[in-house]
Amino acid sequence: MAIPLTYNFRSVKARWTSAIVAVVGIAGTVGVFVAMLSLAKGFRATLVSSGSPDNALIVRGGATSEMTSGVGLDSVKIIQDAPGVARGSNGPLLTAEAVLMAPIPLRSTGTDANVQVRGVSPNVLEIRKGVRIVQGRMFSPGLAEIIVGKNANTTYAGLTLGNTIGLGTMQWKVVGVFDAGGSAFDSEVWGDPHLLTAAYNRPDTFFQSVTARLTSPEALTQLKDALTTDPRLNVDVTREIDYYAKQSTRMTTLITTLGGFVAFVMAIGAVFGALNTMYSAVADRGREIATMRALGFGGPAVVFSFLIEALLISFVGGLLGCLVVLRLNGVTTSTINFQTFSNLAFAFKITPSLLVEGVFFALVMGVLGGFFPAVRAARLPVATALREL
Repeated sequence: MAIPLTYNFRSVKARWTSAIVAVVGIAGTVGVFVAMLSLAKGFRATLVSSGSPDNALIVRGGATSEMTSGVGLDSVKIIQDAPGVARGSNGPLLTAEAVLMAPIPLRSTGTDANVQVRGVSPNVLEIRKGVRIVQGRMFSPGLAEIIVGKNANTTYAGLTLGNTIGLGTMQWKVVGVFDAGGSAFDSEVWGDPHLLTAAYNRPDTFFQSVTARLTSPEALTQLKDALTTDPRLNVDVTREIDYYAKQSTRMTTLITTLGGFVAFVMAIGAVFGALNTMYSAVADRGREIATMRALGFGGPAVVFSFLIEALLISFVGGLLGCLVVLRLNGVTTSTINFQTFSNLAFAFKITPSLLVEGVFFALVMGVLGGFFPAVRAARLPVATALREL
């Protein structure tokens, strides 16, 4: 015979002060847990959304990122004629890109941050379909003009439309702001690759990567076979979306590991808080428990009833923690991308599945905090407790 659930609700209500302590402890732990995982999800989502399954990224063979890569102009000419590369009205849909780093002050602190500056071909918007100009216009090839991502526009000083900023040995005018759909490109500055490399005293016949539009997503294998077997080339060919997913691995692992450790430490405290609450409940309700046992409720029913009470407290704590941290969803922050050492803006990404994980985590803490007090309650000597009535 099971103890009615109404008994558990009335019990929690009667001991609301100690229950609140446990609820707050669990809510804080769940909040940290969900917040850290949402950071990792947001960082990964930002990088992965930078890539497209319709594009191939070509870098030097063995290079781990664009920053450690190098592709010469002769190689670019071979790549643009390779099978699998789509063609537009003005020729191959391919952009050979120079990737550099520039120190630009943050608006919030005034301190310099590493901003990724990318030299792109004039047809880049045909290749990266998710990028569109939202203010101003595209830069003109051969002129010292740049366009900036929407996050770069709001995060860094001097990158407002119509402003002039020094990059390398040249002064550049901001002529446009682009929206890259929340991808990593939103934190970048784009301009003419030949002028950018010249401004940083680099040869203008040398690029860090080549991004090519494929005739179809299935054409990647054809392009890869053609380029990797060409004795004139030493390149690696990757689907663009896979490249950016791999770039996110190190940082997401770090955030997840750190967040898991912090949440684990806090969970220990929350479990002890639940233990204290439930043990106190057992101590205060010895006669109640003995009376229920005398009325025919068995030990398993008492254990189940106390576990339900612990789960009720932890469920409320889990919901509270999720509701508090939900306000962070979409809030933009920034960090260093360890693969490129550039500053990258990204948003907290709190998904329904993450909220479910948070509540489940709370319930686990509830079980751990309620099991042993529940067993103790079931083992209370009935005769001794009844003599105290």
